[in-house]
Amino acid sequence: MITLKINDRQISVPEGTTILDAALSNGITIPTLCKHAKLSPFGGCRLCLVEAKGTSKLFTGCTTPVWKDAEFITHSDRLFEIRKTVVELMLSDHPNDCMTCEKAGDCMLQNLAYEYGVKNVRFDGERREYEKRDGNPFIERDMEKCVMCGRCVKVCEEVQGVGAIDFTYRGFQSKICPPYERDLDCEFCGQCVAVCPTGALMGKAWMGKSRHEGTRKVDTVCTYCGTGCNITLHIKGNEVVKVSSNASTNNEGWLCVKGRFGYGFLGSSDRLKEPMIKKNGELVPVSWDEAIKYTAKRFSEIKKKHGADALAGMSSARCTNEDNYLFQKLFRAVIGTNNVDHCARL
Repeated sequence: MITLKINDRQISVPEGTTILDAALSNGITIPTLCKHAKLSPFGGCRLCLVEAKGTSKLFTGCTTPVWKDAEFITHSDRLFEIRKTVVELMLSDHPNDCMTCEKAGDCMLQNLAYEYGVKNVRFDGERREYEKRDGNPFIERDMEKCVMCGRCVKVCEEVQGVGAIDFTYRGFQSKICPPYERDLDCEFCGQCVAVCPTGALMGKAWMGKSRHEGTRKVDTVCTYCGTGCNITLHIKGNEVVKVSSNASTNNEGWLCVKGRFGYGFLGSSDRLKEPMIKKNGELVPVSWDEAIKYTAKRFSEIKKKHGADALAGMSSARCTNEDNYLFQKLFRAVIGTNNVDHCARL
C-alpha cells in the first residue's frame, strides 16, 4: 500500500493506482470525459489534470500512478480556469443545439459547461462539419458532436473485441469512423452508444421519441436468450421508447443488438392479442378455454396415433425465461418428447 495525500486528506491505496482512481475510491470527484471504469486509461480530454505540491507540472489523473508521500490538489483556481478553457475549446468545435439534442439532460459535456459556467465561447475559427450521415440501420452517428474521447473505440476493441471503428486522419481533420469512412457495418451491439458522453452516438430507434420528461424506467430481464441480461425499459405513456442497462448488473451494462435495439415487437400492431384457431380454412379468434381444450385434444389424438415424437414445440425468445422453462417442461415431462426448439433471432 502507498500512503499519500489528496486535498490534505491522507489516504492509502495499492501500488499502481492512478491519481483519479485513488481520488474516486475516497469520494473525491475529478471531472473527466474520456475516463470509463471498464476501459483502459486514455488521457485524451485533459479535464482530470491535477497539481502536485513541489512542482508546477500538471498530471493527468487517469494515467498517472500515485507515488509515496505525494500531495495532490484536485481543485484550485488554476485548475478551474484550465478546465473551463478545455470545455470552451471543445464547445468551440461543437454544434450549439442543446435545445433539440437527444442527449440533453444526460450529456457530460453539457453538465461540464454548466459546472464551469461556460455561457459564451471565446474561441472563433473553423468548425468541423460533416454532411454525410451514416446509413446503418441502428446507430445515429453525428460526428460533429464527437469530442474524440475515444470511449467508443476502446469499448469496441477491449470489450466487444470487434474493432469496427478507430481514429483516422490527423490534427484538425481527426475523426472516428469505420474503415474508408463507409457506413458502419458491425454487430450493432450498441456498446459505443452506451459509453458515449455526448450526443455523437444515439440509437436511431429512439430518436425523436423522448428524452427525460415524462419517461419512467422499469428494470427487467431480457428475454432473447438464457444469459439473463438485466435491462431497463424507458417508457413514455404506454410505449417503450428505449432500452438501456445499468453497469451494476450481472451483464455490467453491456448488451447485444437484440437486447438493446430489438424491442419494436412490444408495440407492434402485428402482435396477437387473443388465441386463434383455423376454422373452414381461416384463422378466427377464440376464447382461451376453447383454444386450450382444442390443443389438448389434438395433442392427445396425435400422440395416440403416431407417438409422442410426432409432436414438436417451438418456443419464443419474446416470452419470459420462466414461460420458456414451463414450455419445455410440458413437452418433455407431460407429452414425452424432446422435440423442443427455441428461436432467439430478432
